Amino acid sequence: MILRTCVCLLALFAAAGRAGAQPPGTPAAPANVPTPSDVKPGSINHEDVPYPHPVSYLSFTTYGQDVRMAYMDVPPAAQPNGRTVVLLHGMNFAGFYWAGPIEVLRKEGFRVVVTDQIGFGRSSKPIVPYNFHDMALNTKRVLDHLGVAQAAIVGHSMGGMLAARFAASYPDATERVVLYDPIGLTDARFERPYRSTDEVYKQMLGYSYQQAYATIKRYFPTPDSWKPEYEKLARLLYSWTLTGDWPHMAMVRTLLQQMVYTDPVVSDWAHITSKALVIGGEKDGPDFPKLARHVADTIPGAQLVLVPNAGHVLHFETPEIFNRELVKFLKADAPTRSQAGK
Repeated sequence: MILRTCVCLLALFAAAGRAGAQPPGTPAAPANVPTPSDVKPGSINHEDVPYPHPVSYLSFTTYGQDVRMAYMDVPPAAQPNGRTVVLLHGMNFAGFYWAGPIEVLRKEGFRVVVTDQIGFGRSSKPIVPYNFHDMALNTKRVLDHLGVAQAAIVGHSMGGMLAARFAASYPDATERVVLYDPIGLTDARFERPYRSTDEVYKQMLGYSYQQAYATIKRYFPTPDSWKPEYEKLARLLYSWTLTGDWPHMAMVRTLLQQMVYTDPVVSDWAHITSKALVIGGEKDGPDFPKLARHVADTIPGAQLVLVPNAGHVLHFETPEIFNRELVKFLKADAPTRSQAGK
């Protein structure tokens, strides 16, 4: 009876979602983009998504639920420099999209650890109150499991919020930190009213291909920056909606989006004591340059790099510039191999 009731409720929520507005933070759906007919149902656990390196798992318990966290532990491809870089993904991505930077970093002698946060990619998708404290703790769990005492933390988009929380929470484990096109540059709680999780969930259930397309397209704001191959990212987001797992995944996505609103990191920046870099595309939103400067000014001694005519995903759009600036920052005043191993 309980199961039947839940199924009925999910069906009602789905119907309401198809008729409702889009989830918060989702750009307006373009009316002239047709829904492709060849998108197949996709795994919410990314079994059908190629990863550039072998994926391992760390099992633990969170909120009384057994979960496993996926990660890639990639060794250096050149003479090891004794240092580790951790790459933290954004909201609409997972570890797979870091393939380019992984290769650049390992050729520079770095060990590279790439996590899929709980709720993303190949990691478990529990229904829990997601927050950046838990994400930082889970990332620290992976590093402890791997025997990494200190690392450079690089976070993109939502991962930039997580990187800020990690650096502020675990200063001894943070050798340096990079906030790469971070979101959460203001405290949204004072900019728009809170919307209930149930309301957002109803709308999330009606997530369309057009919304998925608009979400990815806005990351590449100049006409020359968009490439047809980026459409596969929109197709991936949309493919989840075609499966029987979508009601569950929609709730996970809802809770993750709510986290960005309810768990701001604007107060974390001033407590970052490690060497820091804020880097992003000049066109990543109309106010991004101003807000990014504010973040860099708030973090003691932080550097700021704004890439002209670029948007939200620099390692796709301007990989040469991003990789150059990232490596330059990571190697500047770097500890020696013996110091890094301490």
